Amino acid sequence: MDDKGFISIEYLFSLFIVIIIACGMLFYTSASISSSLNIEDSVTHRLILDEVANQIAQVNSNGEGYSKYIKLPSDKGYFEITVDKNRLVIQYDGKKGETLLPLTNFNTDYKLISGKSYVISKTDDGIVIR
Repeated sequence: MDDKGFISIEYLFSLFIVIIIACGMLFYTSASISSSLNIEDSVTHRLILDEVANQIAQVNSNGEGYSKYIKLPSDKGYFEITVDKNRLVIQYDGKKGETLLPLTNFNTDYKLISGKSYVISKTDDGIVIR
Protein backbone atom coordinates (compact mmCIF):
# COMPACT_ATOMS: atom_id res chain seq x y z
CA MET A 1 0.00 0.00 0.00
CA ASP A 2 1.10 3.48 -0.62
CA ASP A 3 0.43 6.61 1.45
CA LYS A 4 -3.10 6.98 0.11
CA GLY A 5 -4.16 3.38 0.89
CA PHE A 6 -4.00 1.97 -2.63
CA ILE A 7 -2.60 -1.50 -3.32
CA SER A 8 -0.10 -1.70 -6.13
CA ILE A 9 -0.45 -4.10 -9.04
CA GLU A 10 2.91 -5.72 -8.21
CA TYR A 11 1.67 -6.53 -4.69
CA LEU A 12 -1.54 -8.12 -6.03
CA PHE A 13 0.36 -10.11 -8.65
CA SER A 14 2.87 -11.46 -6.11
CA LEU A 15 0.03 -12.36 -3.71
CA PHE A 16 -1.74 -14.22 -6.52
CA ILE A 17 1.44 -16.17 -7.35
CA VAL A 18 1.92 -17.13 -3.68
CA ILE A 19 -1.67 -18.42 -3.48
CA ILE A 20 -1.21 -20.51 -6.64
CA ILE A 21 2.01 -22.05 -5.30
CA ALA A 22 0.37 -22.79 -1.92
CA CYS A 23 -2.58 -24.52 -3.62
CA GLY A 24 -0.20 -26.61 -5.72
CA MET A 25 1.77 -27.68 -2.66
CA LEU A 26 -1.48 -28.58 -0.85
CA PHE A 27 -2.62 -30.76 -3.76
CA TYR A 28 0.77 -32.47 -4.01
CA THR A 29 0.86 -33.14 -0.25
CA SER A 30 -2.64 -34.62 -0.16
CA ALA A 31 -1.85 -36.88 -3.14
CA SER A 32 1.34 -38.10 -1.43
CA ILE A 33 -0.48 -38.89 1.81
CA SER A 34 -3.24 -40.72 -0.04
CA SER A 35 -0.68 -42.75 -1.96
CA SER A 36 1.22 -43.74 1.17
CA LEU A 37 -1.99 -44.86 2.90
CA ASN A 38 -2.90 -46.96 -0.13
CA ILE A 39 0.55 -48.58 -0.15
CA GLU A 40 0.32 -49.30 3.58
CA ASP A 41 -3.06 -51.00 3.13
CA SER A 42 -1.75 -53.13 0.25
CA VAL A 43 1.35 -54.18 2.17
CA THR A 44 -0.71 -55.12 5.23
CA HIS A 45 -2.95 -57.42 3.24
CA ARG A 46 -0.02 -58.84 1.31
CA LEU A 47 1.68 -59.77 4.60
CA ILE A 48 -1.49 -61.55 5.74
CA LEU A 49 -1.56 -63.51 2.47
CA ASP A 50 2.12 -64.43 2.77
CA GLU A 51 1.63 -65.57 6.38
CA VAL A 52 -1.21 -67.90 5.40
CA ALA A 53 0.86 -69.25 2.50
CA ASN A 54 3.78 -69.84 4.89
CA GLN A 55 1.55 -71.75 7.34
CA ILE A 56 0.20 -73.95 4.53
CA ALA A 57 3.74 -74.63 3.29
CA GLN A 58 4.84 -75.64 6.80
CA VAL A 59 1.95 -78.09 7.11
CA ASN A 60 2.67 -79.46 3.64
CA SER A 61 6.36 -80.01 4.38
CA ASN A 62 5.65 -82.06 7.52
CA GLY A 63 4.20 -85.54 7.62
CA GLU A 64 0.64 -86.74 7.83
CA GLY A 65 -1.20 -85.81 10.99
CA TYR A 66 0.63 -82.47 11.34
CA SER A 67 -1.65 -79.48 11.80
CA LYS A 68 -1.45 -75.76 12.51
CA TYR A 69 -3.96 -73.33 13.94
CA ILE A 70 -4.31 -69.89 12.34
CA LYS A 71 -6.51 -66.93 13.22
CA LEU A 72 -7.01 -64.32 10.56
CA PRO A 73 -6.98 -60.74 11.88
CA SER A 74 -10.21 -58.77 11.98
CA ASP A 75 -8.72 -55.35 12.69
CA LYS A 76 -7.46 -54.95 9.09
CA GLY A 77 -10.97 -54.75 7.63
CA TYR A 78 -12.98 -57.41 5.84
CA PHE A 79 -11.14 -59.66 3.41
CA GLU A 80 -11.51 -63.11 1.90
CA ILE A 81 -8.75 -65.53 1.01
CA THR A 82 -9.64 -68.15 -1.59
CA VAL A 83 -7.54 -71.32 -1.71
CA ASP A 84 -7.69 -72.66 -5.27
CA LYS A 85 -5.58 -75.64 -6.38
CA ASN A 86 -2.04 -74.25 -5.92
CA ARG A 87 -2.64 -70.54 -5.29
CA LEU A 88 -4.06 -68.16 -2.72
CA VAL A 89 -6.12 -65.12 -3.73
CA ILE A 90 -7.00 -62.31 -1.30
CA GLN A 91 -9.84 -59.90 -2.07
CA TYR A 92 -10.50 -56.72 -0.09
CA ASP A 93 -12.05 -53.33 -0.86
CA GLY A 94 -12.33 -54.17 -4.56
CA LYS A 95 -8.64 -55.08 -4.73
CA LYS A 96 -7.07 -58.46 -5.37
CA GLY A 97 -3.73 -60.07 -4.59
CA GLU A 98 -2.41 -63.52 -5.36
CA THR A 99 0.45 -65.83 -4.44
CA LEU A 100 1.39 -69.32 -5.58
CA LEU A 101 1.78 -72.36 -3.36
CA PRO A 102 4.48 -74.52 -4.93
CA LEU A 103 4.24 -78.29 -4.45
CA THR A 104 0.72 -77.96 -3.06
CA ASN A 105 -2.43 -79.10 -4.79
CA PHE A 106 -5.79 -78.83 -3.04
CA ASN A 107 -8.61 -81.13 -4.11
CA THR A 108 -11.30 -78.68 -3.05
CA ASP A 109 -11.52 -74.90 -2.91
CA TYR A 110 -11.63 -73.14 0.45
CA LYS A 111 -12.71 -69.65 1.40
CA LEU A 112 -11.08 -68.11 4.48
CA ILE A 113 -12.76 -65.03 5.98
CA SER A 114 -11.16 -62.37 8.16
CA GLY A 115 -11.66 -62.69 11.91
CA LYS A 116 -12.19 -66.46 11.87
CA SER A 117 -9.95 -69.30 13.02
CA TYR A 118 -8.91 -72.30 10.95
CA VAL A 119 -6.99 -75.53 11.40
CA ILE A 120 -4.75 -76.57 8.53
CA SER A 121 -3.88 -80.25 8.67
CA LYS A 122 -2.20 -82.79 6.45
CA THR A 123 -4.03 -86.05 5.96
CA ASP A 124 -3.57 -88.96 3.59
CA ASP A 125 -5.95 -87.17 1.17
CA GLY A 126 -3.82 -84.03 1.16
CA ILE A 127 -4.11 -80.73 3.00
CA VAL A 128 -7.44 -79.99 4.65
CA ILE A 129 -8.57 -76.65 6.07
CA ARG A 130 -11.32 -76.70 8.69
